[in-house]
Amino acid sequence: MSSDSCPRCAHPVIERLFSSPVPGVWEVLQCGQCLYCWRTSEPARRTRRDAYPDSFKLTPDDIHQASEVPAVPPLRTTPHIGP
Repeated sequence: MSSDSCPRCAHPVIERLFSSPVPGVWEVLQCGQCLYCWRTSEPARRTRRDAYPDSFKLTPDDIHQASEVPAVPPLRTTPHIGP
């Protein structure tokens, strides 16, 4: 893996979800604790804990005290028009 810990919560367990069809170009990684996903080709502010924005960093307490993970809304069946 190209990441030692999660950029968002610093958890050390990182799973490789996908690899680029062109070997070595990028990987998609996911944190085993907060479920944050990132592609290794993204900028440092998305891939490195020391460059990740402080306002978006999570602690283990933040994760355990979260009320719930928001559900993904259902897909629209009709086209959306307008704002």
